[in-house]
Amino acid sequence: MSPVEYEPLDGIARLTLQAPPANCYSYEMMQALDAAILRARFDASIHAIVIRGAGEKFFCAGADIAMLRGADPYFKYNFCLHANETLLRLEQTPKLVVAAIDGHCVGGGLEVALAADLRVARRGSGKCGLPEVRLGVLPGTGGTQRMVRAIGKAKAIELMATGDTFDFERAHALGLVNQVWDDPDGETFHAHVLAWVREFVPPRAPSRAVGFIKRACQTGAEVGIHEGLALERELQQRLFEGDDAAEGLAAYLDKRPPAFRGA
Repeated sequence: MSPVEYEPLDGIARLTLQAPPANCYSYEMMQALDAAILRARFDASIHAIVIRGAGEKFFCAGADIAMLRGADPYFKYNFCLHANETLLRLEQTPKLVVAAIDGHCVGGGLEVALAADLRVARRGSGKCGLPEVRLGVLPGTGGTQRMVRAIGKAKAIELMATGDTFDFERAHALGLVNQVWDDPDGETFHAHVLAWVREFVPPRAPSRAVGFIKRACQTGAEVGIHEGLALERELQQRLFEGDDAAEGLAAYLDKRPPAFRGA
């Protein structure tokens, strides 16, 4: 069994982290996730990515602690470096990425989810948080950086320094989760996720424009306003040269629903 299952589902690539019992990630899982991200990136028929964990108990509980305990510092450093590079690749891929959280999403699991563009969770299915401080370490797969950018410096430091874990309602209130749904079980939840993500892909939505919005926001947030505006203009021009912009403008003037192709 591959540690990451890749399923192409009508324009959506669903990636399932599968390492029972808690879907903890190893170097092998990160290699598989890296390969799956690249596969989705290069496939023109894929317009969005969904990441989930196998089962209903854990989205992901983070890095495999037993593996780290037995590894030497040299391996640990390169393991963290590769995990950082993998999640950056996910974050920079110009396709919408949704984390579907059903079960506990803690430590490195939350760090994986934070690299997604949108996060939805099933109410009552688990806890989330970055409790690495309780192990004498810090969140080392992007948590210190993405948590600050998501909720602000003071609150991020408080949550990481205390190592608190909390329910998805609080995560939603903090801005870590976009939506919390009341689906009765995991199967219903994941069907709900796919139906929701299809609102962002053709024919309902111009997925190329959605992806460029993501790229403008992800990169623009890290540079000055002038560089961000320059990037925005260049991405807009590329959209104007594509088919979906022509279709969207024509459909508006014709007073009909547009039929987007992601081009």
